[in-house]
Amino acid sequence: MLALIAAAPALLAAPPAPAREPSAAPVPADWSLAAAQGSAPGAAPPEAAGEAAPPDREIVVEGEYGPPKQDPMIGVNEESYRISQAVDRAVVEPVAHAYRDNLPGPLRDGLGNVVRNLGEPSNALNFLLQGKVGKAFETLGRLAINSTLGLGGLIDIAAKPGIGLPYRRNGFANTLGYYGVGPGAYLYLPVTGATTVRDLFGSTLDQALLPLAVGRPFNRPAYAAGYFVINGLDQRLAFDEELAMIAASDDPYTLRRETYLARRAREIAALKGAPVADEEEEEAAEPGADAGPSAAPLPPHSRLRLPERVQLTAPAARVEGR
Repeated sequence: MLALIAAAPALLAAPPAPAREPSAAPVPADWSLAAAQGSAPGAAPPEAAGEAAPPDREIVVEGEYGPPKQDPMIGVNEESYRISQAVDRAVVEPVAHAYRDNLPGPLRDGLGNVVRNLGEPSNALNFLLQGKVGKAFETLGRLAINSTLGLGGLIDIAAKPGIGLPYRRNGFANTLGYYGVGPGAYLYLPVTGATTVRDLFGSTLDQALLPLAVGRPFNRPAYAAGYFVINGLDQRLAFDEELAMIAASDDPYTLRRETYLARRAREIAALKGAPVADEEEEEAAEPGADAGPSAAPLPPHSRLRLPERVQLTAPAARVEGR
């Protein structure tokens, strides 16, 4: 007991013994963050192997900024489309429906036949420029028959059984595309509607052919005004259902643009001899009024056919890790 009392000061002055840690496996000296991310213990670090250390994982989002390449004036075009649709609902559509409901069918068809007959010289000339001599002569035959037996084009005699010369629309815009001229920028103009730089230039030449080449009476304002009004009303009635379906879509402007551009590309390809599906043969044979400035750009069918890929939203972003 005396020995314990004598040793007490020394025991109190000694530092406490460290607490024992739980036993753990030794950590290799070359263990690093890269090893913790998937490398096996004991592997040489990237720096030791002469390689750069992998960067931190990050998200890369890629997309397109600015207007679409085919529609560089999208802001102006969208505003023009909005105004045109308001005018159509307020004026053009009611007038077109009154024209359809109040004018006798035979007379309305006759006026439409006259307008189409006046476009036959441009159709024939452009078939000739494209090297399609047979179709050029068929078109000239239609013009001669309908202008005489058809009473100036009022009756489409040439298309009736026994003669069987179908109407085929053509124009300088098609000829330019046939020889490789691209469509250029997409435009939506208040009167013309959907078009491109190439199609606008070509349709202007179509409209100027008769006034410049023939002169009177086709160079008179009354001719131009009558042609424009009748053609515009006929086209508005022909595509009434399609226009309504586009207006009811989530993005009418984009759907209008993509449908027009896809259809025009398909028509140019058909002129060059590309294969056409059975359901598109009628459309390729009669490309519609895209060759003229006042024509609607939608397919002449009772239902709306969209291009294979219609992009209605911004390009999808690509997300990747690296």
